[in-house]
Amino acid sequence: MSQPKKLFIKTYGCQMNVYDSERMAEAMGGQGYVQTDTADDADMILLNTCHIREKAAEKVYSELGRFRPLKEAKPDLKIGVAGCVAQAEGAEIVARQPLVDIVVGPQSYHRLPELEAKAASGAKALDTEFPEEDKFNHLARRPKAARGPTAFLTVQEGCDKFCAFCVVPYTRGAEVSRPADQVLREARDLVERGVKEITLLGQNVNAYHGHDGGLAGLIWALNDVDGLERIRFTTSHPNDMDDALIDAHGTCEKLMPYLHLPVQSGSDRILKRMNRKHSAESYIRLIERIRAARPDILISGDFIVGFPEETDQDFADTMALIRTVNYGQAFSFKYSTRPGTPAAERVQVDEAAKDARLQELQALLKDQQRTVQNAMVGKTVHVLFEKPGRETGQMVGKSEYLHAVHVTASDVLPGDLRPVLIVASNSNSLTGELVT
Repeated sequence: MSQPKKLFIKTYGCQMNVYDSERMAEAMGGQGYVQTDTADDADMILLNTCHIREKAAEKVYSELGRFRPLKEAKPDLKIGVAGCVAQAEGAEIVARQPLVDIVVGPQSYHRLPELEAKAASGAKALDTEFPEEDKFNHLARRPKAARGPTAFLTVQEGCDKFCAFCVVPYTRGAEVSRPADQVLREARDLVERGVKEITLLGQNVNAYHGHDGGLAGLIWALNDVDGLERIRFTTSHPNDMDDALIDAHGTCEKLMPYLHLPVQSGSDRILKRMNRKHSAESYIRLIERIRAARPDILISGDFIVGFPEETDQDFADTMALIRTVNYGQAFSFKYSTRPGTPAAERVQVDEAAKDARLQELQALLKDQQRTVQNAMVGKTVHVLFEKPGRETGQMVGKSEYLHAVHVTASDVLPGDLRPVLIVASNSNSLTGELVT
């Protein structure tokens, strides 16, 4: 019997890329590939790329350069670039790195087996089109192998918002929602394989319209799936947070009390320049409504500092919004240009000013995160355990608020959902004791 071919996938960026990498591995599994944790013994290497971060393309080219000795030692090795950098760079990738055999965009990876066959014949295989067919209809059904207790599930892709700083509309295309029956079928398959918590993914996941009731309708349908214990979703846009979804946070027991709702800036002037189409005041009022529905909800956000033309007053407005909202978690970045986006052509903020503002903003966010985390001490939370910890007898899982919780116990297995009394707050996690 011939040995299976080995596939190595390196995933960059967001949770949607994690999901896409899983589906690419499944697609190639049907072609006789099994995954390996190292590129050294692979027969096929895929880089599933992200174009959001600064110098994303250059980092990909640098990584490809490290694969040259492997290609020289094994000429039949196939090297592919997938994801958003593939979509943005296209044939330029092959021109700059001839060792690349396959370039495939995020909407075309269901065609990966065909592209691999073309590459095996000695031709370069490129596909960065936005195909008319739904890739999810052409992907193989997920195999019934056991899974961990948590899983990502993409329900919406693309973006119609055209924020001035963002390349997603150009690399992922227009907003598209998967039909609810398709999502529910995949969710049930995941639950059959051991999954107890599903995170619904989308570039603007709350713009989902594959169910008559929108994202809230899909959540309520998932609420009826036997064996599914927890539902989360990310990432949301403030303008798509409708009444039904807000109400679901207060009434749907399986929907966890954690919401990632990016605002990017607290300055109305900068928000307008970003083309965000909401104001700082409307965002704050929205948070108030969400907290009225679910008072214990943990709010997470995104912030960009040093956006073109941002003044000290604009930055001060952002700091004021952060103090008003009080975030339990947040992600913050210095603005960096993305070629082809409107903001890239504007007057840029001095790098030293960006650095200083980012440090000040992150210090405030860190204080808020620490305060929220410290307040969990003495409370009982429900932890879905996922894996053993670093210490003997320790298990690690996530609370309903997405805090990592460590517990020392001998009778806990991955997939167990147990009440835990929090006894200590650490730098980036909580320590708890099982409630018996």
